[in-house]
Amino acid sequence: MDFLFTPEAISSLLTLTFLEIILGIDNIVFISIVVGKLPEHKRKRATHIGLILALVLRIALLFAISWLVAMQTTLFHIDTEHVSASINGQSLILFAGGLFLLYKSTKEIHEKMDRAGEQSEKVAQKSGNTFYRVLIQILLIDAVFSVDSILTAVGMTNGLDGAIWIMIIAVVISILVMLLFAHPVSKFVHQHPSLQILGLSFLLLIGFMLLAEGAHLSHLEVMQQSVGTIPKGYLYFAIAFSLLVEFLNMRFRKKKTSV
Repeated sequence: MDFLFTPEAISSLLTLTFLEIILGIDNIVFISIVVGKLPEHKRKRATHIGLILALVLRIALLFAISWLVAMQTTLFHIDTEHVSASINGQSLILFAGGLFLLYKSTKEIHEKMDRAGEQSEKVAQKSGNTFYRVLIQILLIDAVFSVDSILTAVGMTNGLDGAIWIMIIAVVISILVMLLFAHPVSKFVHQHPSLQILGLSFLLLIGFMLLAEGAHLSHLEVMQQSVGTIPKGYLYFAIAFSLLVEFLNMRFRKKKTSV
């Protein structure tokens, strides 16, 4: 295990761990929104199970890297006058995940706006969400986020000795950090309805990003123009800036009500 203590390995581990935590924000936001439809006493358990499922999925995918890489093989072609693409397994997963996020986020925004003012327990009952149904939704999106996360990890550790162990350690550390903060973050989000709408808006952005990434992986060209990826740094800067504005608004409203 000496290869883990080389400067290159330590640098890659720290960078990858930080990146996995940042990418894990997507997961926490989605899980927080979904578990909000459960009774309050079940939310913490569902959050922990959801993150543990994410850990299991990511480690399983790491040990199946050859299978994941094989998903780059073209399954079928689209070649028309205006559109051309080479669809592969990875792009299909990202397309499906992006569409699911767009659908789920839009549906949740409609529900929250239509049921504004109702108590959370009544909303949970009307929504008909069972504990296991929520876990299935979490498992589906975990699969999408896991593929995106592992593709990033493989690209960062390519060529390093013991890359698989570096990736596993980074994934385990990042999930442990998320387990530590997920429930307080989720509780805080559910106490502030404006943050819930903002979180759902973030999921819309992330869904669109996954669609763009899937299109890029399939070499999609529309009117002879290639579809590129959306740099994650731009996306997370927009999210961070929006959160900063919202926290300033919350502080202003709190100060105004206390006067």
